[in-house]
Amino acid sequence: MKIARFEKDGRIGVGVVDAEAGRIHPFDQDFDDVVDLIRLTASGLGLATPGGETVALDKVRLLAPVVPDRNIFCVGKNYHAHAREFSNSGFEAGAVKGKEIDEYPAIFSKPPSTVIAHGDTVEMHPEATQAVDYEAELAVIIGKPGRNIPEARGMEHVWGYTIVNDVTARDRQKNHKQWLAGKGLDTFCPMGPWMVTADELDAGNIDIECHVNGELRQKANTADLIFKIPALIAAISAGLTLKAGDVIATGTPAGVGIGFTPPKFLKAGDRVDVTISGIGTLSNPFG
Repeated sequence: MKIARFEKDGRIGVGVVDAEAGRIHPFDQDFDDVVDLIRLTASGLGLATPGGETVALDKVRLLAPVVPDRNIFCVGKNYHAHAREFSNSGFEAGAVKGKEIDEYPAIFSKPPSTVIAHGDTVEMHPEATQAVDYEAELAVIIGKPGRNIPEARGMEHVWGYTIVNDVTARDRQKNHKQWLAGKGLDTFCPMGPWMVTADELDAGNIDIECHVNGELRQKANTADLIFKIPALIAAISAGLTLKAGDVIATGTPAGVGIGFTPPKFLKAGDRVDVTISGIGTLSNPFG
């Protein structure tokens, strides 16, 4: 099931998306906070029935499907080819040739203020960076809370999935020798266009593509993940309680801007489209 947050006539709603028909079917029950819906369904109580008239998608403004009340958990260097391109790019502080693949997942975060919706404009922040890059990623949405979750039970805590573009200021990432400074700028986490419940996707076999101004830059499958979703949930939840509505961005494949010689950084007027099979396309202009 595809579920979207949207705004129409000044009111925010939540509904089931029929992407093929280009329609959205609002729920009878009002969900001021979509996390309430996630908690409800994750608890096994079922989902309220959509009611009323369907609405054309082009008549609503899609909102970010979920805005966590705390930072988004993100994973770096989680595809083999990307780990190598990042290490060889000169933008990874402390990179060691021959040790591109880490023993443990690299975990960082992005503040909630980075989150914007499908169609919203990503700010270029020219006063802070001259090296804005894109990163297409599958994002996991947590449903069942937990701490110290065993890897074998990790998938029990997954409510669904969405798409994230982990936009990055590469110069800040390199200069500050850590990732928050380059990842945490306002608007640097486009998310959407909606979320898809876990029962609809085989998360271990999902195609990911990224186009910049129509040019294919990234193409991969989640089968190539170094640390699979259950392992990420186990690592992140070690000593830290994951909550309903938490978002985990699972990492980006090869083909980001720093992987080219010279690097292909984004510029004002560019558009980035991230497509993930079974979910849809997240599209955002940069300006």
